[in-house]
Amino acid sequence: MYSYKSIALTLLSGWALFMTQGIVAAGGTEKIKQGQLRLHVVFNNVSYKAALDTGWGFSCLIEGPEKTILFDTGGNGDILLSNMQSLGLDPETIDAIVLSHIHGDHTGGLDAFLASNPDVTVYMPESFPASFQRGAKRLGAATETVAGPRQLMDNVYSTGEMGWAIKEQALIEDTREGLIVITGCAHPNVADMAERAQTYLGKNIYLLMGGFHLSGRSDTEIRAILQRLKALGVNKVAPSHCTGENAIRMFRDEWADDFIEGGLGAVIEVPR
Repeated sequence: MYSYKSIALTLLSGWALFMTQGIVAAGGTEKIKQGQLRLHVVFNNVSYKAALDTGWGFSCLIEGPEKTILFDTGGNGDILLSNMQSLGLDPETIDAIVLSHIHGDHTGGLDAFLASNPDVTVYMPESFPASFQRGAKRLGAATETVAGPRQLMDNVYSTGEMGWAIKEQALIEDTREGLIVITGCAHPNVADMAERAQTYLGKNIYLLMGGFHLSGRSDTEIRAILQRLKALGVNKVAPSHCTGENAIRMFRDEWADDFIEGGLGAVIEVPR
């Protein structure tokens, strides 16, 4: 039996039908409704929709803001583009790419993507090598570097670079339900990144998703992260990629009905 919740979020997959607060959606390839934000997980080593090809890394396509955004490009461009085709997503509709950090499982698909659509702006942390930026420009893309927290486009922000050895940015979408924060690997600590996003924009986090970099961590360490995120008031979570099976299980247990599947092929809709 479906429950009606005060916050509307729909997770779409295959023929499944989910309903929250009067929003009904099926499939995930139909045209996005006006006033909706839709997030497609298009590259992930954690599987959700079995027909797609997994690979180590992460990528999420975001429809509905001022521009269509690809957050990270996974570790393999052929797999990325194949999954997008299987999901009915056209690379040519993408206007901007936001890269979280320099690791190849988040940037490895960039060259193949730009070969299919170079007419994008690539936002990358300022710490990226100059050669990486030149390579993207040679393939036809415009580039911008990100240092501190800043607005990237309408209702879309970056936490700015965080961390020391591995510098990383998270993407923030500002919706009427609250903030959506997407992390690539969260090397600087997922709770620190969530807190930066919340402090920067002064709003609560509705959904935190992506890689949380907790694989191999002890239950005690994971539980400390859970407690911090709960204290911050994070409403819903969709962990995947480098979070680790044990940590994902602990998030599922802690968030219960507010745990969202974030593996490859998951589609999440939020009122914008």
